[in-house]
Amino acid sequence: MRVGFAGTPRFAAMVLEALVAAGFDVALVLTQPDRPKGRGLKAESSPVKALAASLGLIVLQPATLGSGDSRAALLAVPLDVLVVAAYGLILPPAVLAWPRHGCLNVHASRLPRWRGAAPIPRAIEAGDRATGVTIMQMDAGLDTGPIVLCTDVPIAPRETAGTLHDKLAAAGAQAMVSVLTRLAREEALTSKPQPATGVTYASKLERAEAVIDWSQSPEGIDRKIRAFDPAPGAATRLGGQTVKVWRTSPAVVARTDDSVAGTVVAVGKDGIDVACGLGALRLVELQPASGKRMSASAFAAGHAVAPGSRFGAPD
Repeated sequence: MRVGFAGTPRFAAMVLEALVAAGFDVALVLTQPDRPKGRGLKAESSPVKALAASLGLIVLQPATLGSGDSRAALLAVPLDVLVVAAYGLILPPAVLAWPRHGCLNVHASRLPRWRGAAPIPRAIEAGDRATGVTIMQMDAGLDTGPIVLCTDVPIAPRETAGTLHDKLAAAGAQAMVSVLTRLAREEALTSKPQPATGVTYASKLERAEAVIDWSQSPEGIDRKIRAFDPAPGAATRLGGQTVKVWRTSPAVVARTDDSVAGTVVAVGKDGIDVACGLGALRLVELQPASGKRMSASAFAAGHAVAPGSRFGAPD
């Protein structure tokens, strides 16, 4: 069975690596063009391109799949199935119809919950206790295709988007290997339409969303911090400088006064307690602008943080 693969970030690379390890014949790999990154804006390959090159696979990087000679040459390559994982380009109808068995997508949620670009952080931000991975037969809609396989993945109490990403990528890779093994054996797959109820959308993360609103509840702020870890990182401001907050105490701190939200109410070896909309939250790990991550107590000592200091929104 000739398999094509389309993906770009590390999540997709983990799926591709599992397919190759399982012995599938990956005829070609599609990934997005190299992008300039870093201070020098040097063009950098995607994780999928780097892995595919190390495995000796054919790599193609079309800027678009809309039309043109490059797409015509692509569609001339015979495929039995195209596996898609966080590719980043919309597949037009001609591409969806290209492989003999169509296109299979691995999506990091239990569809129809969290359709869209950012299902992992949105699940944490919403306080979901579980999520999952869906293998879906792709159609022209946004993550609307029929479901071939769905698996559950619990969300741990202190889960971050980074740790959940790795759990879901591993689960997605295993699920896709299982589906392709069945397809190779039976020459067909069964699927069922997605439920009409329970649809939610996971919009792309915007940097402005990462700004901490101290008037929210401690639980809501804690979820946002974990949802935006490792990127873009939840941010606040202190003394004219932007500060990122990476870790808080799992327990909400009691608050007995009526301090304005964002005000430091206590500083100790275990962290910095900050007044929120309802109660207070203990900050455990912070990162000053152009600095390294450090304990909140070390940050407090180095930046003269004391009760009465106030965290606010970045400019």
